[in-house]
Order: sequence, then structure tokens, then C-alpha cells
Amino acid sequence: MKESAKSRATFILLAGLARPLMNALMAKKWEGTEKLPPGGFIAAPNHCTEIDPVVIGHLVYNLKRPPHFLAKAGLFKVPLLGALLRAARQIPVERSTAGAHRSLQLAREVVDAGGAIIIYPEGTLTRDPDLWPMKGHTGAARLALQTGAPVVPMAHWGAQEVFPRYAKRFHVFPRKTVRVLIGDPVDLSAFADRPLDRTTLNEATDLIMDAITELLATLRNETPPAQRWDPAVHQQSKHGRFDEPESTDAPEQEGGK
Repeated sequence: MKESAKSRATFILLAGLARPLMNALMAKKWEGTEKLPPGGFIAAPNHCTEIDPVVIGHLVYNLKRPPHFLAKAGLFKVPLLGALLRAARQIPVERSTAGAHRSLQLAREVVDAGGAIIIYPEGTLTRDPDLWPMKGHTGAARLALQTGAPVVPMAHWGAQEVFPRYAKRFHVFPRKTVRVLIGDPVDLSAFADRPLDRTTLNEATDLIMDAITELLATLRNETPPAQRWDPAVHQQSKHGRFDEPESTDAPEQEGGK
């Protein structure tokens, strides 16, 4: 799926608005950018605050790779925002089986054409109380095994201090630094000749989540939990907002605790 003139123009418009704002809100430190493959790839970042897509989109666009997200279908129904998402050829994610298949087909067209598709394997903001990556969904693994496109794990830390999870306002002062660490593509070669059944997809997804968690542990200089947070075990919904025991509309303490 080559970028159309309309898509390129929309990216230029959005970048012209977003980049100055992001640079004003936070300093940035990007590490491992040389690890992005020259062809199509799947970026798999952690997800801890609503502004994460802008953080990752900023990085990918600055590296001359227009970012294409798998975004919640409801966002495409929002006036103006939906029009911008469609113009930039972002991909709506439907919950139905047919809709999910169509989403992955569009994503495949992006990577087959050498583009960058960004998938949050967690599917929504992490439910982990300390903002570690939680149990992942299988979409990124499925797309990678179907297309052969490399999955590039990414982790970022610091954006949650600017806009805490489910906050109502930005915390601009003192100025924060957002760090993004890019890892080596996840080795999924062991799954190449296996059927795309639930076991295969879960195992491949675990490898992707392990890589993301390891990168985040490096950024935080902390040891992640021995067991990844599973919303089902804690009787939490897998999608949408959830109620927290304490308000997060305050800057995170050092280390995110």
C-alpha cells in the first residue's frame, strides 16, 4: 500500500502540528533507531498512557517512515479526528471476526509495500498497577507469521509523567524526558512451519511481550514482575477504561510506583 498524495499531505499537516507540541511538552531520547529494518516492519511498543501513539508516531515519522496504526474503530467515528485518520490511511480495528480479518489484511498491505505498521500487543492501556506490560493479544504475532515481516519491539518511559494514565490534564513542569528504546527484531523463526493455531500464536506473542518487557526494564533500571499481569485473572475487562483503586491524575513517582 503506497502512500497516496493525500496521505502524504495529511502526514505533513499532522507532523507540523504535533512535532512542535511534543518538543515543547517533553525532551526526547531515542536509542536503537539503527535497528529499524529498511523494508516493511511491525513496531510493537508498550502502552501505558493515552499519548503513547503520538510518542511512537513522532519517532517513526522522524525516521522517514510514515506510521500506520491499528486504531480502535470508534475513533474513526469522532468528527474531524476520524477524517484525519482515514486521510492518513490508519487502520480501524473491529471486534468482529470479519472486521478483524479486514484490519489484518490492510496491515499486511502496509508491510508488504515496505511500510511501518504499529501494533500495541496489549490492545489497550496496561492494567498493571506499576505500568509493566501486561498479557498481550495475538494480532502482532499473527501478522508477522503471515507476512514474514520483522517485529521490532519498542519500549518508552516518561510519557506517563507528562500525561498519567486516564489523567485529565498535562503535567508540563518541570520538563520531562521521554526515552524510547528500540530492540532487535524478535526471532520468530521457530514458528515458521507451524500452523497458526492458538498455541503457536500465544507462544509467539509471549516472545514479543518478553522483548518489550526487557527493554522497559532497561529503561526503568528495575526488575519486572515474575508473572505478567493478566486482566482476566484480576477480573478486569480486556478493552476500554477500567477503574483504578487510586487516581492517576498526578505525576508518577520515580520508577512509576
